[in-house]
Amino acid sequence: MRRQYLGKNHLHWCDRCHVPVLGKKCACGASAREVSITPPGDARPAFSADIDHINRIYVDYFGAPLIPEGHLAVLNKVPDKDRMEEIVMGGTVVGAIRYLPEEKKWEPLPRPAAALYLNPEKKVVVVDDGAIPSIREKSASVLAPGLVAIEDSVREGDEVFIVDRDGTCIAVGRAKTDAGTARTLDRGAIVRTRKVREATCIPGPATWDDAVSANATILARVEEEAVTFIRKVMDEHPIQANVSYSGGKDSLATLLVTLRAAGPLPLLFADTGLEFEETYANVNDVATHYGLEVIRTDTAEEFWTTMDREGPPAVDARWCCKVCKLLPIKRLIETEWGECLSFIGQRKYESFKRMKSPRVWRNGYVGCQVSAAPIQHWTAMHVWLYIFREQAPFNILYSRRIDRIGCYMCPSSDWATFEYIMEEYPDLWRTWDDALNGYKEKHGLPDIWVEQALWRKRGDTDEDDAGSYT
Repeated sequence: MRRQYLGKNHLHWCDRCHVPVLGKKCACGASAREVSITPPGDARPAFSADIDHINRIYVDYFGAPLIPEGHLAVLNKVPDKDRMEEIVMGGTVVGAIRYLPEEKKWEPLPRPAAALYLNPEKKVVVVDDGAIPSIREKSASVLAPGLVAIEDSVREGDEVFIVDRDGTCIAVGRAKTDAGTARTLDRGAIVRTRKVREATCIPGPATWDDAVSANATILARVEEEAVTFIRKVMDEHPIQANVSYSGGKDSLATLLVTLRAAGPLPLLFADTGLEFEETYANVNDVATHYGLEVIRTDTAEEFWTTMDREGPPAVDARWCCKVCKLLPIKRLIETEWGECLSFIGQRKYESFKRMKSPRVWRNGYVGCQVSAAPIQHWTAMHVWLYIFREQAPFNILYSRRIDRIGCYMCPSSDWATFEYIMEEYPDLWRTWDDALNGYKEKHGLPDIWVEQALWRKRGDTDEDDAGSYT
């Protein structure tokens, strides 16, 4: 099925302020042009650790960093075998990075606009002037007769920059042969050129404070809509209200608009026992910062007991949400209040299932809870700019390249994230690895069941169709 945007593509760019704008007009008065990104289109800011990570990949590969200091970059996760993120700067996609799990490495995928930000020293192919028109106009391959020079490190399958004799980038592509062989050829393709797309890219320095200012009117508008929604739902459901808080950005933004609409409400935290320490710290920090009570479940043992019986959770068998979140929340609500109204950080841009979800609903497992989603129509960029505006204490994990907050071994995570956790949180991962290997031995499963993370999926059901819980 063809991928689609999960809502309107809000991402635009102001060439005067050099910042992303979530509408057609920047607060400076200039028109903002739409940025063409790949669906589902839930772009987010690149934090310092993201930028360092991207620049390491590009330096290793091309000998030069991609993102200059003082320039804003936006990341857009796109469908791929594991993890791939487009990099937006200057109002266009200048490239991407993709994780190759079989090789356990990241690959850069530059576009011609990347050459406005970096001067590649490696993986460069120089072509003769006569070859330039067909490459530019028809995305023709670089053929042996048109080759002037090829940098020594080029290997078959490498991404390369195609430049003229003066070093100006004409196109990008993938090498069909290595440098040594290319120099001996009289005929045949040297580089398969990627189709050239016309793109306007205007580099310029800016800060995220600048981006918040540029979106001031837009943020005020979406905030007011959310506040109105919250007050209406509370009028329609005059029962104990709370904010379902996970330690993630979406629940933090939901808390912020709920504070504006209704004042302090208790935080409802489902403690699975599988959270990062940084998440527990954030729950405490947020509660202290805003003077809120935290009411939490405690279900650590239930997860391990159920895993021993059912096996590890998978994207198409996520018993963990029911066992560790929904049923404990149900018991807690019945004990504390009988029933309640919970404001939840659900957004339609997260998945196709959530796009189709109503904004107010009752979960079949938790009939005593009315759930409502104030930020249902926000993108991740709305969320982050709003958090930046409010200077709210967000989970530090986001600034460490973990973009999805939840259980550290969530089967919905990509392998790139697991590799990061293995490196940065070895004790946590060892606990999970021991549990997987114990289950594998008990049930006579092959080693690849653990080594290739085959436990993450049991059948052919897509994650959106498997049922998700909030």
